[in-house]
Amino acid sequence: MADLPRKTLRLPPKEKTPEVAPATGLPKRTLGSFGVQKGRDASEKPLTIAPPKRPPPQQKPRGTPSRAPVIAKRAFSPRTSNSPSSVTLQNQTSPTAVRISKLMAERGLCSRREADTYIERGWVFVDGERISELGARAEPSAQIKLDKGALAVLAQQMTVLLHKPIGYVSGQPEPGFTPAVTLVLPENQYRTLDTPVFHASHLKGLAPAGRLDIDSTGLLVLTQDGRVARQLIGENSTIDKEYLVRVEGQLDARGLALLNYGLSLDERKLKPAKVEWLNEDQLRFVLTEGRKRQIRRMCELVGLRVIGLKRVRIGRVKLADLPIGQWRFLRQDEMF
Repeated sequence: MADLPRKTLRLPPKEKTPEVAPATGLPKRTLGSFGVQKGRDASEKPLTIAPPKRPPPQQKPRGTPSRAPVIAKRAFSPRTSNSPSSVTLQNQTSPTAVRISKLMAERGLCSRREADTYIERGWVFVDGERISELGARAEPSAQIKLDKGALAVLAQQMTVLLHKPIGYVSGQPEPGFTPAVTLVLPENQYRTLDTPVFHASHLKGLAPAGRLDIDSTGLLVLTQDGRVARQLIGENSTIDKEYLVRVEGQLDARGLALLNYGLSLDERKLKPAKVEWLNEDQLRFVLTEGRKRQIRRMCELVGLRVIGLKRVRIGRVKLADLPIGQWRFLRQDEMF
């Protein structure tokens, strides 16, 4: 039997079982020289784990107002120190507390308007504490002192004594008549060696402290000082005023008694007066009030007619020899 050529059978190569990574169970890959994994398809994307998706923020409808953060308010507690604010806070609730400006006016320190100005400027001390708040109150027994700034202002305020002629009105000007303050001019000043020189600033705020009829003459006080005004025309003023009054008519003893006390004007009883004869046609009146045209109306009630009236004294200040139509400053040694 002829020998047949021997065929060599080739078995297909065995497929290599991929090594499995012990921890993950995935095929193990071999890294190349640059750390590139061999056998990886270029199109294969690296495995990434996406973070969990958060729900989208809730959109507020348009026009909804945004809420501002709420800040807790601190509870208010009044100060306990002796500061001006604490003095005010403590006295606001006191049933007996009085406005400091009113106390100052009642004590004659200044007028209420001036007191408000001094308080605003911090020139007022109450029981040793500086007060600068308008409307602040204090007990009626509180000690009140003025700063040197207020005292300097008060020292500069002037009071004028004028011998008013007939035909000038003492207060607000009337149609066709001239106010008496227009006579306070340098050329009308009655000067002595010790009197201050007139300055235009002396007219600022100068106002009459009391009235004197247009057809009367005599002593008229004009002042920048609220203390003087309150002393002369304040509600509780006790300053008396003396008048020389020339009259016509007959006056018996009963009529003279009524002039001293017993008459009423405008349904209001007059305060007691001192009325006496100086000569056969002239009476002397001393009054502690100043009702409008009081002396003339009193004389009419008892059958007299006034033909001349002159005021010669206010308190302890006399008209003396001051010429008519002239004026002078109140001296520092003079007091009403």
